[in-house]
Amino acid sequence: MRSPVRGLSPSDSEEASDSTPLLQDAPRAEAAPVCCSARYNLAILAFFGFFVLYALRVNLSVALVDMVDSNTTLVDNRTSKECAEHSTSNKVLHNQTGKRYHWDAETQGWILGSFFYGYIITQIPGGYIARKMGGKLLLGFGVLGTAVFTLLTPIAADLGVGALIVLRALEGLGEGVTFPAMHAMWSSWAPPLERSKLLSISYAGTQLGTVISLPLSGIICFYMNWTYVFYLFGVVGIIWFILWIWLVSDIPETHKTISHCEKEYIISSLKNQLSSQKSIPWIPMLKSLPLWAIVAAHFSYNWTFYTLLTLLPTYMKEILRFSVQKNGILSAVPYFGSWLCMILSGQAADYLRAKWNFSTICVRRVFNLIGMIGPAVFLVAAGFIGCDYSLAVAFLTLSTTLGGFCSSGYSINHLDIAPSYAGILLGITNTFATIPGMVGPVIARSLTPEVSK
Repeated sequence: MRSPVRGLSPSDSEEASDSTPLLQDAPRAEAAPVCCSARYNLAILAFFGFFVLYALRVNLSVALVDMVDSNTTLVDNRTSKECAEHSTSNKVLHNQTGKRYHWDAETQGWILGSFFYGYIITQIPGGYIARKMGGKLLLGFGVLGTAVFTLLTPIAADLGVGALIVLRALEGLGEGVTFPAMHAMWSSWAPPLERSKLLSISYAGTQLGTVISLPLSGIICFYMNWTYVFYLFGVVGIIWFILWIWLVSDIPETHKTISHCEKEYIISSLKNQLSSQKSIPWIPMLKSLPLWAIVAAHFSYNWTFYTLLTLLPTYMKEILRFSVQKNGILSAVPYFGSWLCMILSGQAADYLRAKWNFSTICVRRVFNLIGMIGPAVFLVAAGFIGCDYSLAVAFLTLSTTLGGFCSSGYSINHLDIAPSYAGILLGITNTFATIPGMVGPVIARSLTPEVSK
């Protein structure tokens, strides 16, 4: 079967008909051992890289709760009195030495959304540069730039709202290249029957970064002050950058410590996957229906994901009325479930393809269906449970957890349909999928009713 994007080399899902297993007619190279392998070392380093990226991205969501003067919230009339406030018996008083700012709800929405105005710009350029020059340096410097700008956040906040919005947009510019760069690297590193495993491991760092950074940010805000949130995560990002530059290579052929067995396994498994064509077939890409199907899936998933990512701490504070300390912990619980689901679903997807001979397209569709319908059902249900705190956290956790199935659905599909151009394809789909992050927080804030007097 021909590739959905004409002029590209056939990918694993097009080698045979949709009802037949992956690469049925192609001889399979004997798999190299997993333990201490270069490809799994890359996955683990990428895991920690995306851990850092999302820690840098979401720490403001918690810190902002402590940065805003509580009197501003009262004047803005957004905090619900329907749910009882959760009093704490902590003997340690909340440290309030950090400077407070008079930012209303609409301003906070613009601050949270400004990251995505930079993020959307570098998606397609990031994929193009990674295709031409490799993803290692691009991803590394993307993280480094974001880390440095994060260290400057307290200074920008002091300079004013405009400076903070510009700084967050610059952080978005740095992060925008990271996912396309990683996809481009996996096009040279991931054997077809290990794609789900390797990519789910590397991108699961996004969820664990959220799990750790949300409660840790809340604890730092409570016992120290909000400025240390940005200092801590910024330094961690710089440390990761040093390790990444030292240990990683763009392709197996240039890796210093990879075994000959593993190198031959990766190269032989990708021999018929990658295109030697130097020019990029932009027009066939844009005419590809499978690409636009991924765009639709990516956009839909991110609308829910980004809305929760940026506004869940605010929901915990203003509606369920948890303290900043408990806020961070409870906001992280849903993402722990998603992290677990991403790891397990990646293993399950490749097991179904390799051992049970399920076709790639069947696995992607089933996992994507679960990852879309499940979250939608529980997120809608969460809007009807009132002040039942346990049920609210449970429904939000189930919604976010089931979304983890998408990591073995549309999220990997770029590598299935055109592995040589996977970074560019991800750049295209993520450009559209960034729009929810830009407008979601602003729309949600503007729709918040005035619930207290």
